Amino acid sequence: MINLKGHSALVTGSTKGVGRAIVEAFAVAGANVIVHGRRMTSESEAVLARCRAAGVTAEFITGDLSGPTETAVDGVFDQAVSVMPDIDILVNNAGTYMDKPFLEMDLATYSTTMRLNVDAPYFLTQKFARRWTEANVAGRVLMIGSINGQLAEPVHTCYDASKGAVAMMVKSLCVSLAPHHIRVNGLAPGLVSTPLTSIIEDDPNFKDWMCLHTPNGEVPGPEVCGDGAVYLVSDAARHVHGHMLMIDGGMSGWQQPDMPRHWGQGQGQDQS
Repeated sequence: MINLKGHSALVTGSTKGVGRAIVEAFAVAGANVIVHGRRMTSESEAVLARCRAAGVTAEFITGDLSGPTETAVDGVFDQAVSVMPDIDILVNNAGTYMDKPFLEMDLATYSTTMRLNVDAPYFLTQKFARRWTEANVAGRVLMIGSINGQLAEPVHTCYDASKGAVAMMVKSLCVSLAPHHIRVNGLAPGLVSTPLTSIIEDDPNFKDWMCLHTPNGEVPGPEVCGDGAVYLVSDAARHVHGHMLMIDGGMSGWQQPDMPRHWGQGQGQDQS
């Protein structure tokens, strides 16, 4: 098992979903962690308890990263280094999906999406990179993207654009920060079952459709992202820079899924 003992990590948006899976996986691997959310809730308390049960230090900070970028980023950064000054791992996970069809998109929705999905991780990374560079710390940054950063969907234009920006950010910040001994990588989940994707459970037909489009036929929970995140920030990945790891069951590599075998059976066949 990969060991993160001696490291400290801030995972933004880590009270549920992919962020929760990552922060809990870090704790199990031995890292001290900061759980971040907009406010303390029963979910936050449960995540903290599970992290502490792994025998590590776990703290909680608040902050709405979809607000005015400079104020929001400064608030989260200041709280984080106050409760855990030796942070050397940053996971930019906080994000939103609030899309509308392109012809109905409004500036407020677009701007909120970009502030949270693009602006906040860019400038929060800058804050930590400046701190690490001054202190000669070999920092590690993990951007949480999405399969939507590579494959488009017609009603997700804003979200797709934001995650495309994240994918490019992984590469551009990699080449900018590698000379400072700071590694930047990304993790891009395919469709996983989280509170943001509740339609999976609400509509069995949709889940069946998505399983059809995934080579391994699964729509898993967010826990599948934890081990990949641990690897990318660990010393085992010391020569991995600027890489976006797809956690998608093979969906991004499949040009077009096979038609189910039962479709079309008995149709158009000679019955004579």
